[in-house]
Amino acid sequence: MTIAKKLMAACAAGLMLVALAGCQKKDELSGAGPAEQAGRKVDQVTEKTGRELTQAAEKANQDILKAADDAKAKINQVTEDASAEASKAVERAGAKVSQAGEKMQDSARKARPADEPAK
Repeated sequence: MTIAKKLMAACAAGLMLVALAGCQKKDELSGAGPAEQAGRKVDQVTEKTGRELTQAAEKANQDILKAADDAKAKINQVTEDASAEASKAVERAGAKVSQAGEKMQDSARKARPADEPAK
């Protein structure tokens, strides 16, 4: 091999080393300027705030669902109570109607002459 070829091979190897060194991952803040550092911090704060907002929204959703379930249970209870009261009122009204019918029959019996047969 001639000196020129050896020199060219050494230069090619050097270029490859430089290229590989450029591909290495840099540390998070090493070599970053103030604007880039501020931008990264803004990104971190934004991500954290986003996570917190998502958690707050999920909790609020759970609270709303629980309140809806509680309201549903209360409405069902009130409906059952109202139904029971309505049934009692219907029974009382039926008893009053029955009593009124009996009074009407008694009045009719009393008004009828004794010699007329009952129908």
